[in-house]
Amino acid sequence: MLVGKNFDCYTFTIQTEEEHKMFSTKLKDLRRQAKMSQEKMAEKLRVSRQAVTKWETGAGVPDIENVKAIASLFDISIDELLESEERSRQKGDYLYDSTTEYDIDCGKNYDITFSGAKKVSLCGYKGEKIRVCLASDQIEEIQSVFKVRIDDVRKKIDIDVRRFGNMTEARAKKELDVFIWIPQQYTGEAEISGNTSVLELTRMGAKNIEFSGKTERVLVHDVTGHVEINSNEDMNIVCAGLCGRLDINQLSSTSRLTVPENMEFFAVKKGIGNHIYYEKEGGTAEDFSVKEEEIDDSTNMIELNGMKSELIIEAVPEPEFEV
Repeated sequence: MLVGKNFDCYTFTIQTEEEHKMFSTKLKDLRRQAKMSQEKMAEKLRVSRQAVTKWETGAGVPDIENVKAIASLFDISIDELLESEERSRQKGDYLYDSTTEYDIDCGKNYDITFSGAKKVSLCGYKGEKIRVCLASDQIEEIQSVFKVRIDDVRKKIDIDVRRFGNMTEARAKKELDVFIWIPQQYTGEAEISGNTSVLELTRMGAKNIEFSGKTERVLVHDVTGHVEINSNEDMNIVCAGLCGRLDINQLSSTSRLTVPENMEFFAVKKGIGNHIYYEKEGGTAEDFSVKEEEIDDSTNMIELNGMKSELIIEAVPEPEFEV
């Protein structure tokens, strides 16, 4: 729902009933916080009170000129006015944060590196800005001990989260969360490298998303494309929504993959000394993956590769991911 400098795209951002409700609630909250009546707000915006009522009830949405006027009235940016509830909640959950933004206007591949974090979240959204938010409840000096560098070279964006001063990787892995939002319509491939306890991939549509490093917990939700995880840690992977392929590459590791019980997938084991086991209803189960002769275009693929590793695939009604 967020937009960048290209205001023309606004007409395409508030489309669903949920987005209408989100915007109307935000507008009403801003007006009440300013202790302003609908009549007073309408007067300042030079519109009718009925127009304000429609905006606050979700019966209508303002045009781009009125959006800019509303943002100016409450002294906030366009993006803050149209900010998603999820992003607002994430920012509000932390005592300290630092945000870096960069405008793009065409498809890009992404190379993301970081030197330690407790959680890294990569999320697609309906906007035209790359947003990198560093957040913590403990690191008061977050703006000076971490810097985000974004380099734009032709069709590739490099995002590098760097540590400075006395900030150690050990502390970053305990106290730093990294949220990265990239425009859905401008997403090509993404490579992520670093060490984090939790990796979240949500609302992504990409030809390939590859992670290399150390991680213990992985969430894949509402992702279309090829996801590749290269990690030798024992992982707990929750696949709450995938349309495509998931590759798990490990050496001498034991991992668990939780999938929805109605998800159709073909599982393949490659490498040396690897094993795949299955569980349902809390106990061992026979192989419930789709057989090779039954594969069609809608079948997802799960592949275990590497050496001497074990993957347990568990099917549940609704996968849950708790951090």
